[in-house]
Amino acid sequence: MAYLLLKYVHIIGATVILGTGSGIAFFMLMAHRSGDAAFVARTAAVVVIADIVFTATAIVAQPVTGFLLAREAGIPLDLPWLVASYALYLLAGVFWLPVVWMQARMRDLARQAAVQGDPLPPRYHRLFRLWFVFGFPGFGAVLAIVWLMVAKPTLW
Repeated sequence: MAYLLLKYVHIIGATVILGTGSGIAFFMLMAHRSGDAAFVARTAAVVVIADIVFTATAIVAQPVTGFLLAREAGIPLDLPWLVASYALYLLAGVFWLPVVWMQARMRDLARQAAVQGDPLPPRYHRLFRLWFVFGFPGFGAVLAIVWLMVAKPTLW
């Protein structure tokens, strides 16, 4: 029973990471495309909260539940697909942490522009492009981890 509960929580965590990642990307992209500084500011404010509440919680839970799952199932922690998962998890984190900062900064820049009645500033647009580019390796790494967890391939 403990194994099934851990597996359930682990799968929910992966789902939350994928769901919030794709949802946040969609909402930020749509807000950005509007060009409306006030809309961008409101959307980015909610996105930052969602990343802190949902994504960060799941990011902490994943290695804990993964370790407990492996221990419960008697799976060695040095299996190649697990080692690849660890590396991809770190890669995802390397891209996710700056993205959260960028979202907060874009929120602040959009908020300031909205208050002053100005268009979104060039600094916002540079951050958005960087945010957009960082999303691909970060989200791609998470997708690859999910594949590794499902397939458990022999890698070397």
